[in-house]
Amino acid sequence: MASNFQIVMFPWFAVGHMTPFLHLSNKLAEKGYPITFLLPKKAQEQLQHFNLHPHLITFHPLTIPHVDGLPEGAETASDIPLSLSHYLVIALDRTRDQVEAVIKAIRPKIVFNDVAHWLPQITRPLGIKTIHYSAVCAAGIAIALVPARSFDKEKPLTEAELAVPPKGYPSNSVVLHSHEARALSFISLPFGEGTNFFERITTSMNESDGLAIRTCREIEGALCDYIASQYNKKVLLTGPVLSESAKISLEERWANWLGQFPPHSVVFCAFGSQYILEKDQFQELLLGFELTGLPFFIALKPPNGGGSTVEEAFPEGFEERIKGRGAVWGGWVQQPLILEHPSVGCFVNHCGFGSMWESLMSDCQIVLVPQLGDQILNTRLMADELKVAVEVERKENGWFSKESLCKAIKTAMDKDSEVGNFIHKNHAKSKEIMVSPGFMTGYIDKFVQDMQDLVVI
Repeated sequence: MASNFQIVMFPWFAVGHMTPFLHLSNKLAEKGYPITFLLPKKAQEQLQHFNLHPHLITFHPLTIPHVDGLPEGAETASDIPLSLSHYLVIALDRTRDQVEAVIKAIRPKIVFNDVAHWLPQITRPLGIKTIHYSAVCAAGIAIALVPARSFDKEKPLTEAELAVPPKGYPSNSVVLHSHEARALSFISLPFGEGTNFFERITTSMNESDGLAIRTCREIEGALCDYIASQYNKKVLLTGPVLSESAKISLEERWANWLGQFPPHSVVFCAFGSQYILEKDQFQELLLGFELTGLPFFIALKPPNGGGSTVEEAFPEGFEERIKGRGAVWGGWVQQPLILEHPSVGCFVNHCGFGSMWESLMSDCQIVLVPQLGDQILNTRLMADELKVAVEVERKENGWFSKESLCKAIKTAMDKDSEVGNFIHKNHAKSKEIMVSPGFMTGYIDKFVQDMQDLVVI
């Protein structure tokens, strides 16, 4: 039955969205489902190594049209600053004819999407179902993107209004502090021609035949139930759906570098593929790591205003002072494999949804420095509700000091730290649940059955 059940995947043109869609595709391909994956041409090479079933998962590259305001050659969110995302959405919308041609040619049973709110207009007349698949946390959807979040296009919500969760929101701890509410202001911003972020995503969720979220009940069950009640639709859960790294090895240079340190001694830091620090904050971060006295490996993009390489933005004398115990890299790294290395004992990250799951599945202590709205909510889930991580103290403008970063790392890493030992025990319990036999496969099996049932309806 699976071999005749064609699926189309059409994620937002960002690595943090395309990758989870591809991980889910791999799980469905394991069950025999043929999948056509729509993505920008440039992203095909970047994601190719994640395609574990190329005989069933076919990449269909889209030609990204020119949009005034979008830099020449930009095809994914990694190619542009966040401030230009609006133009990339316009480009995605202008691929509509290409997407429609593929759907009409393939006639899939289901199309998965997250940002293309117009997809149901194509699929519904053809009798094809759509699923809105959210690769971000349920908390982010529940607090910002539900009908109960009163929204007036002509009068954007104030920070004070954004700080108040919508009626019925089920958590008192997974919330934004008052000065952080500005992190949700993006929902009022233009996101494509004639629409804003809130309208686009809520329209997609309302118009889709089903809602799916990359999470599990053990972590966000109450939040998923709230979303289901808000949209009056069943919410299908895929579980974490993590990448599989067994078939490739860690790059030799990093394996050799990490291999010179004792077990669980190295602090690893990464903030995802899109967020770029300002030079001052980047330097403060480096000085915070230096202050710990611990060996560290930092993988961050060169900061804004700091030149084209990370080395150009180093604080004066930094490179000499940390020689032999610190490494800073400005390119892509194999994050899951680094977290598996026996020398790595702490993961400092921005708590993007992918990094959140990867940190939970690791044996590392977790230190969180969120930047964007959904990352802050993920952090509250991890630090305040699950109590498996330490959040770095920040000023009201979102910036942290080298002292606060050092303090959080030492709190997590010191063997005599009461907090460090407490979060370690809680983390171990959470991981034990997720690695238990049948946990991951059980979610996928249930998701496949729900997906089949949706098509029958």
